[in-house]
Amino acid sequence: AGTPAAAGPAALLRAAARRLERMFRPHLRPVINATGVVLHTNLGRARLPEAAVAAVSRIAARASNLEFDLESGGRGSRQQALERLLPRLTGAEAGMAVNNNAAAVLLVLSALAAGREVIVSRGELVEIGGSFRIPEVLAQSGARLVEVGTTNRTRLEDYRRAIGPDTAALLKVHTSNYRIVGFTEAPPAADLARLAAQAGVPLIYDLGSGVLVDLAARGIPGEPTVRQALAAGASVVTFSGDKLLGGPQAGIIAGRRDLVEACARHPLARAVRIDKLTLAALEATLTLYLDEAQALEQVPTLRMLLSPVEVLLRRAEALAGRLRDLDLPAAVEAVETRSAPGGGSLPGVELPSAAVALVPMGASAASLARELRAGDPPVVGRLERDRLLLDLRTVDPGEEEELLAAVPSALARLAR
Repeated sequence: AGTPAAAGPAALLRAAARRLERMFRPHLRPVINATGVVLHTNLGRARLPEAAVAAVSRIAARASNLEFDLESGGRGSRQQALERLLPRLTGAEAGMAVNNNAAAVLLVLSALAAGREVIVSRGELVEIGGSFRIPEVLAQSGARLVEVGTTNRTRLEDYRRAIGPDTAALLKVHTSNYRIVGFTEAPPAADLARLAAQAGVPLIYDLGSGVLVDLAARGIPGEPTVRQALAAGASVVTFSGDKLLGGPQAGIIAGRRDLVEACARHPLARAVRIDKLTLAALEATLTLYLDEAQALEQVPTLRMLLSPVEVLLRRAEALAGRLRDLDLPAAVEAVETRSAPGGGSLPGVELPSAAVALVPMGASAASLARELRAGDPPVVGRLERDRLLLDLRTVDPGEEEELLAAVPSALARLAR
């Protein structure tokens, strides 16, 4: 269907071969992310550290002591490694993980606040991807939402007036995917924690992205660390594993031991529990953070976020030069540009970056982008002002040879 009647046998055979190849090709495939968006949700968010990839491979291939205590010979806990690592890395009394942060928030609210009231600022009633909304999560958990303040200004007194005999918790939600600027006010977490303590209820802090190293000290502001949130007095925090942490998709719960244990005992914990492969990757990723310098070097997300623009520009100039040497039917140049953290984290933050800009002769940049996506491996770039940009902030140096082969191949297909 769709093949011109005048097509010869050779063209028909090629079309049939392409269709058969697509039929048997796995849907989930490795992709070169040249968009400049470090945590691209549609491209799988965080690239795992090599140590995490090795851990997954090792555990996937054999039986493991997932829930077996090798010392006693009895049943063990799959959370054992996290119970050891999370307190050391965050300052929490205890910690556990489930399959994503939405599940972590739902579990915490279900375990600690079902049937009672949870107080939230109207400026923090967030929605993340997939229509996941805090009010709907609260409703699903069985807790009752009490809104305080306004979208742009909420004061500590607003929370104080709302506290009553049926209050189960105060909930603070870090607005990790947007910013309200201008005439704004919000009480700091430490003030909320003191108020919660006076009322005898926990402060639940949904950090969203979650980060274990201080990015502000490295020139990227706007994201409190998990340790800072707990030190400010949060009773329990939740955060993602596959955003700024740079590990696998997971939802991490850390905080007071009694609250974490209440979450672990709740029936919902079984429904959202973390699987062995994710657990292996998460343990390996967290272990890297025991040495911060090691994490900065070996966690790809951190490496990409913090890569100096001067290094990226040198790489872009070298790659553009090699492409020009191939005498391609396209204009090729290295350009400075801006990239983004992505993944619903660090809203408003732009990172100076460098890219290879391509303008094909006799065709549109959009058509070249389409051909690059059809390659093996697919290359996903960014269209900007009638040019296709291949942003090197999100291209690993080890992928440059594949990129060097992909561009001529795509241009050749475009010329047919």
